[in-house]
Amino acid sequence: MIVAYGVANLLQSVAAARTTVHHSFDPGLLLRLAGHRTYLVGLVCQVGGFVLAFLARRDLPLFLVQASVAAGLGVTAILGVVVLKWRLPAAEIVLLLLLFAGISALVLAAQPAPSKPLGTAGMLALLVTLVVIAMLGFFAVRLRGAPGSVALGSLAGLGFSAAAVAARPLASAPSWEAFLTDPLLYLLVGHSVVGQLLLGLAMQRGSTTAAVAAMDAAGAVPAAIIGLLLLNDKIWPGREWLAGIGFLVTLASVIGLTRYAEPQHHHAVAQEATRTVVAAGKV
Repeated sequence: MIVAYGVANLLQSVAAARTTVHHSFDPGLLLRLAGHRTYLVGLVCQVGGFVLAFLARRDLPLFLVQASVAAGLGVTAILGVVVLKWRLPAAEIVLLLLLFAGISALVLAAQPAPSKPLGTAGMLALLVTLVVIAMLGFFAVRLRGAPGSVALGSLAGLGFSAAAVAARPLASAPSWEAFLTDPLLYLLVGHSVVGQLLLGLAMQRGSTTAAVAAMDAAGAVPAAIIGLLLLNDKIWPGREWLAGIGFLVTLASVIGLTRYAEPQHHHAVAQEATRTVVAAGKV
């Protein structure tokens, strides 16, 4: 899952940077992004990561799974070094090591357990949340630059966080019939689509750092809290401190790696655009 999301992050951000900036809450952006082969490959990787994350949520607490989703950025940084020839200063090597340590701590602290049912009230809360996120996104899309990236990225993270909350009990469905008729499935799809649209808009605002950092924080923290309070997420007795430290170290490392990756990512996109213009001029 971590590898799949890491590849998806890199490919989708490259595609978003090549697409005309949108200043409206237009679902057509997803169709335009789908016209980029890079985005489609990234989307396939994201769907693969989504399925693996869904299966992991059947038994693993959300604080582990959501932090692991965010940790995909570590794979993005490594791929940037290998494929796009990004530099890897000593500070970023330390961040990668801290990221690995944070995830390891969460693995050691997490106690596998099936989820509790969410209940009718929980489903209604997810439905209201979906409507509120979409309405806020309609207004946030008017923001420019880093504020727009932060606002839209945060809303995308909340959408993905709500999707994770829906997925945790849904993953324990006893049969395909129960799975397909469960309202949680359609709430999961709705939150995922809205989150994907908001993330695409956020990445176009000029600050991938702000977009991804805001998304990771908003996507991990609420789901972790709800999982512990309502969904039977458990920590091995005596390891609560390990879970807390691991969660904070993982998120801090992800945000640090995002700040490192952004300027190199935009430099790579600019170089490719320059090569395209030069090639067109020769033709």
